[in-house]
Amino acid sequence: MLEGEIHSHLLPDFIIERREDRCIRCRVCERQCGFNVHWYDEETDSMKEDEMKCVGCQRCVVMCPTKALIVKPYPGDYRANANWTKERILDLKKQAETGGVLLTGTGNDKPFRIYWDHIVLNASQVTNPSIDPLREPMELRTFLGRKPDKLEIEFNGDLDDVEIKTELSPNVMIETPIVFSAMSYGAISYQAFKALAMAANEYGTLFNTGEGGLPRELRKYGKNAIVQCASGRFGVDPEYLNCAAVIEIKIGQGAKPGIGGHLPGEKVTEPISITRMIPEGTDALSPAPQHDIYSIEDLSMLIYALKEATDYEKPVCVKIAAVHNAAAIASGMVRAGADIIALDGLRGGTGAAPKIIRDNVGIPIEMALASVDQRLREEGIRNKASILVAGGFRCSADIVKAIALGADAVYIGTAALVAMGCTLCQKCHTGICNWGICTQDPNLAKRLNPEIAKKRLVNLLRAWSLEIKEMLGGMGINAIESLRGNREHLRGVGLEDWELEVLGIKGAGE
Repeated sequence: MLEGEIHSHLLPDFIIERREDRCIRCRVCERQCGFNVHWYDEETDSMKEDEMKCVGCQRCVVMCPTKALIVKPYPGDYRANANWTKERILDLKKQAETGGVLLTGTGNDKPFRIYWDHIVLNASQVTNPSIDPLREPMELRTFLGRKPDKLEIEFNGDLDDVEIKTELSPNVMIETPIVFSAMSYGAISYQAFKALAMAANEYGTLFNTGEGGLPRELRKYGKNAIVQCASGRFGVDPEYLNCAAVIEIKIGQGAKPGIGGHLPGEKVTEPISITRMIPEGTDALSPAPQHDIYSIEDLSMLIYALKEATDYEKPVCVKIAAVHNAAAIASGMVRAGADIIALDGLRGGTGAAPKIIRDNVGIPIEMALASVDQRLREEGIRNKASILVAGGFRCSADIVKAIALGADAVYIGTAALVAMGCTLCQKCHTGICNWGICTQDPNLAKRLNPEIAKKRLVNLLRAWSLEIKEMLGGMGINAIESLRGNREHLRGVGLEDWELEVLGIKGAGE
């Protein structure tokens, strides 16, 4: 050891068991691991591994042709201490060795209460018959954008000849209330980004470009794109704005409220530099604030500048992290001209965020959604904006409950990545992804076939949409619109009175 060098006191996160009776030294595990965990020892004709490098992505286990590998959490631990847990000790030791901020990927993994698991749905029985979605039409089509207070209609002597006199704001129609969340080209691979675009196009929904721009060859998918205008203004040009279905002003995100973004220079390859319109190899830094937004009035100026740039043909969305005063902020955003409010909760995913921020800042999306919907209703402006919510949606039941709490549609990010192959190893920030999703390494990225990934994403949308129809039918509802904000269909189980009050729902049995 060199003088002054610190010897690591860290324990491995995972242990690797190799069944020697099955291992045929094919070295597939070595080739599949971007973290260089496995290697072949010619002298002993055996495979070796460095468990300190293992992130538990399970790629080697899945790809091993003889199923010779088992990767599981490292069983070693420190003396039991409720205050100084193993995670706290290891985090402290890492910082003592590196002197830096701990970064991580994906969403908050702390045991905060997941309110979706404490909310149950209603079902029809005798007095309100259920509906069979296999035999009767069930409407999941959703319109995102500002709605009028009332419609003035003129009949020209024929019921088929109707003229709408009211001036309508631009709305975007999606075939299911599920939208792919913001994941930028650069944070994820081109293959993953393209798969999201193709899946949204095929199923009739939307994908979000994130703040990394939209490659020109993918702008043919613009009618299914939500394009972001974030603090760094990466990739923003008139064509980018006008090819899109929706424009989203990103103020914040659930995994890192109040701070900006950083794509390291080593991930800014030539294609990414062209798309983001920055020099190759330079860090892409997004300031924490948008330096032209320091008030609701400033926000309004940007909203209408974007509307002006697109001839008032696109809805403009404003995205914020779910924080304590989200309801008041959302009210100001609607009054500033936002057509869609996007809320990203505590469990929102990320490609890279300071671990301390991800785990301790923000509030659960369930609470933020309920308070925002209630505030807008009380002020009589709920119809002036749609609400899109994000932050850890895991299944179709979560989505149905969110819509009953007041959402128009939901963003899914981590769920979409899992559908493509992600195993939540939380190492997105390293730029190494053995599944080819969160990497710019061409040898790793090519492992993800966009066509296959697209098919998996479409299958997920189809499966969840069918389940949503089943749940709606069970409640005696034949259109998603009839469920929106209908909290009578929800009941809480195992919740405190204050939690039920914030959510605006009754306890089970009431």
